[in-house]
Amino acid sequence: MRKQLINPPQRYDGRPHGLSHAVVDTATATVYISGQVDWDMNHQVSSHTVEGQFSKALTNLTTVLEASGSSIENLLSLRIYIRGEFGEFLEDIAPILTQYLGESRPALTGIGVASLASPETLVEIEATAALVTN
Repeated sequence: MRKQLINPPQRYDGRPHGLSHAVVDTATATVYISGQVDWDMNHQVSSHTVEGQFSKALTNLTTVLEASGSSIENLLSLRIYIRGEFGEFLEDIAPILTQYLGESRPALTGIGVASLASPETLVEIEATAALVTN
């Protein structure tokens, strides 16, 4: 495996936490994307609602996908973590997700959790994608 670290300048510096925003396995053309959250460059959230953080995390996911040489259309799987009971938020996030994904329809898992990266973080989205092939 040849490993390419992806850290777009629009995203916070993950080095103090020991992470890259994505890693590309160049041997398999697979992109592994770290959990994306609603954090600015100073690790602060911009929204205090699940829907707001979900939208921002998807925007951040797009930034990392593009920096990796991939796209929404090449998403293979998504894991969505929400603080609390996942099912309580499904009705609110489903329209946001279907608009974001379009026809991509990756494998998807929704998980309710007790905590995330910070007390203010309500949503985290982890993904796997294929590289865009020309």
